[in-house]
Amino acid sequence: MKKNLIRSGNGWAIFMPKTMLELLEINPEEDKVEMEIEGKVLKITKIKNKESDGD
Repeated sequence: MKKNLIRSGNGWAIFMPKTMLELLEINPEEDKVEMEIEGKVLKITKIKNKESDGD
């Protein structure tokens, strides 16, 4: 799937379709994600609930 970046304040955002969030079992209102760069690849991983409680 190819996506364009969208301007968001001083940064940029990636729009994620609802279907993709459902397949990954991510609730954007409750869950947090971790972003990592490996080489030139951006990895986005859902954080388990126990880890996401401590901001």
